[in-house]
Amino acid sequence: MSDSDHSRPVSDLSRTLLHGDTPPTDGVSPDSEPLVARPVLDAALAPLDDRLADLVALYEDLHRHPELGFQETRTAALAARRLTAHGYDVTTGIGGTGVTGVLRNGPGPVVLLRADMDALPVTEHSGLAYASTTPGRMHACGHDVHVTCLLGAADLLAAAREQWSGTLIVLFQPAEEIGNGAQAMLDDGLYSKGLVPVPDVVLAQHVAPLAAGLIAYCPGACMAAADSLEITFHGIGGHGSRPETTIDPILMAASFVQRVQSVVAREVAAKDQAVVSVGSFHAGDTANVIPDRAVVRMSVRTFDETVRTRVLAAIERIAGAEATASGADRTPEMKILDSFPVTVNDSPTLHQVNAQFTQLFGAQRLFPYHPASGSEDAGLLATAADAPLYYWWLGGWDPDAFHTALAAGRLAQDIPSNHSPHFVPVVRPTLTMGVQAMVSGALNRLAA
Repeated sequence: MSDSDHSRPVSDLSRTLLHGDTPPTDGVSPDSEPLVARPVLDAALAPLDDRLADLVALYEDLHRHPELGFQETRTAALAARRLTAHGYDVTTGIGGTGVTGVLRNGPGPVVLLRADMDALPVTEHSGLAYASTTPGRMHACGHDVHVTCLLGAADLLAAAREQWSGTLIVLFQPAEEIGNGAQAMLDDGLYSKGLVPVPDVVLAQHVAPLAAGLIAYCPGACMAAADSLEITFHGIGGHGSRPETTIDPILMAASFVQRVQSVVAREVAAKDQAVVSVGSFHAGDTANVIPDRAVVRMSVRTFDETVRTRVLAAIERIAGAEATASGADRTPEMKILDSFPVTVNDSPTLHQVNAQFTQLFGAQRLFPYHPASGSEDAGLLATAADAPLYYWWLGGWDPDAFHTALAAGRLAQDIPSNHSPHFVPVVRPTLTMGVQAMVSGALNRLAA
């Protein structure tokens, strides 16, 4: 997940874990029934215990060898080898380093399961025996978990061909963290050139700092649109002793940074959501020279296209107004560095798959959460296919540590979030549940 902390369903978890209350059930429609009979699901999942040691070794290997976006050559090759061994038709190099495996197994729906592969430019501080061996790089967002779980699911689903009918696509996507990977695969002809069949449904999961053994879900808009902006303010440089001969871009940009915080506070309705954060401010090289430019980089998160348009327009207006107020003769330049769409879960699909999850895991392991301000590009794979999407959170933190922090009201302080140098999910039961969730989600459509 891209540059944000994951939202946590704290109130629901607090009520349930601390007081034993029944969790809310708005993720399972009263009319939703599991589409896969439990014996079929059990038969498909039966080999998992024997495969688990191999999956743990795979996960630790991936964690030791993180690769940044569009550089995931080792990870992609590993995925391709395993898929080929399981009988999938494999295509590599899609959008740079993307990999797909297609398993055609008779008539029926086309289901796409997606995992992202890239790591982050973060130095690991976990102290684990299998910590990253590459300085300055780490799987700090759990994409190594995603790859491992999807390969495990691909193995089990291939071995259980007699239990289902249809076409299964497993897709390993590069560069989620920079927001370009899914689009790169689409631009390279993922659907338009028939590299894979157009899916009828897209399913994806993301490990999160929730107790391992839990799944969290959000109907509708579940993750924010994100726009990363770079604004360059132009002034006139000069000697620091003679500011009257200059137009100071630092003062101009500093005024903008303060004023832009009013956009959410004064221009976004209370019923709407938006986040505006300035993360970078660069200007000048020495103490006694006023530079001729200042560059501000910022992140904008919204959940509605109308709000998004309004917020971006307000930012551009305020930047221009500060330049005018400073007497600048050049309008600030605003450039969008990257952009993620709103991630929208299809409610009927969520209800159907959650009914399967409830059958397998029990209702006490499913929790609703509020839309997260983080962003994803998995939705592009669904939108381009005009297919429904269901994207859920997979708990990955030590349950005892999570429960202790929850009881003390210290989740934010004691449980590292995604992108932290200390973010390392527990291996068990995270991998087990992640594989089970992917298999049961796929069979929910294929076995029907």
